[in-house]
Amino acid sequence: MAPLPLFLNILWVLFGGLWMAIAWLVAGVIMVITIIGIPWARAAFTMAGYAFLPFGRRAMSRAVHQGYDDLGTGPAGVLGNLIWLVLAGWWLALGHLGIALLQAVTIIGLPFAW
Repeated sequence: MAPLPLFLNILWVLFGGLWMAIAWLVAGVIMVITIIGIPWARAAFTMAGYAFLPFGRRAMSRAVHQGYDDLGTGPAGVLGNLIWLVLAGWWLALGHLGIALLQAVTIIGLPFAW
């Protein structure tokens, strides 16, 4: 990892990234325990990694990465996203918003809040 992303990741972890990564891990564990949530658990664990160390990574379309669309990009994906929103997404979004508001209060945390 390059020096700048490493520095930004350290600041991020200190100013709220650790708590959001833990929240994503807890959501993933709860999804695995419920058995019905297993299809979303893998995504929650992946998001925990992104929430813990976001800098130095690049998001890209799955179709670009794999070369083809998959089940999650069609109508079944829309239904899955709605289920995700109701069961876990709403609460995790509120957690991200809360961390962002706390970061916005500090001068150092302001860029991370954005």
